[in-house]
Formats: sequence, structure tokens, C-alpha cells
Amino acid sequence: MNRIFYIIGKSASGKDTMYSRIVTELGLIPIVLYTTRPVRNNERDGVEYHFVDDGRFREMAESGNVIESRTYHTCHGDWTYFTAADSIALDKGDCAGIGTLESFLRLREYCGRDRVVPIYVEVSDDVRFLRAVEREKNQSRPKFAELCRRFLADSEDFSEEKLAVAGIGIRFDNNGNADECFCRIKKYISEIRNNCTK
Repeated sequence: MNRIFYIIGKSASGKDTMYSRIVTELGLIPIVLYTTRPVRNNERDGVEYHFVDDGRFREMAESGNVIESRTYHTCHGDWTYFTAADSIALDKGDCAGIGTLESFLRLREYCGRDRVVPIYVEVSDDVRFLRAVEREKNQSRPKFAELCRRFLADSEDFSEEKLAVAGIGIRFDNNGNADECFCRIKKYISEIRNNCTK
């Protein structure tokens, strides 16, 4: 049975880096999410996200292609992120996805509990905040108010109660060495995949 290894964690926890390495080094099929937010520096359409406008999102939702979506009321307008059924290729092999705790739960409901494996990347708030500020400083038009909104929202979105309800027991600490964190994730995924083929 092919699975989706789904990276979740608060903003600036290193999810994107872990996701990229999992796809590249383990050969998992990427699930590219859609978003209506503006493209950041160095992002490419169809790689980090499929960048669409609100009209295209509504068309996809009306056609039944949207599995889950969430809209954030940011300081710069409403931004929607969503997973579309046409992005998932479980028939071709194990996949990798990235998103929020809420999107993980919806995807698990859609694909089946046994097919979606959470990979929760965790970083202490002080380290996370400093990383977020440094990342934002490198944008052509930094959005620090949005950074603060997102940072505060993460405390509720990833509360211990919500993590417990979602069954998130295993955590991957990314406070220090990112290579060590990735090695632990890689080992965990490899063990699951190997047990599946026995």
C-alpha cells in the first residue's frame, strides 16, 4: 500500500527544507499544494505551490477537485491554500505532502487513516521567531505584520490538545542540526516503507 508522508509543523520550523529533502533523497512523489497568495522570492509555480487566483480556486472547488482548503485573513488580504485531488498520485508510489494540522486531518479523512503518515517537525518558539524574521527580511517586500499574525495563530493551531486529538505522538526536533533532524525523519520513513514491503 502506497502512503503519503505528510510534513506538518508551525511556521519557520523547517518544514519546507525537510519536505524538499524527502522528495529528493527518498524519491517520493511530491503533492504540490495550491495557493492564492503572492509568489515569494525564489518560488516557482508548480514547484513550491501552484499559484492561482480566487476565480480558479472557486472553479476547482465547484468541480469537486478540492479535498481541503483554508483561508487566512492576512494583513494583505485573504490567502487560500488548498489540496486538489489531481495533485495526489498514490497509484504511482509513495507521496510526500506538506501543510497544516487541519489539512493533514482532512487528507487523512479523504485518503484513509492508514495511508497518511504525519511527520511533525518541532522547533522552540524563540528559535522559530528568529528564523521567521530572518526569512522575511530577505523578501523584496517584507510583511512583518503577517509574520506576527501567523506566529501567534500557530500557538492555537498546533496546541497540545489538537496534536493529541490528531494522534501526533512522534515529533522530530529541529532546533539544532537540520541534518540530524532529517536523518531521523529519513530513518522513520524508511522503516515504515520497509515494513510495508515485507
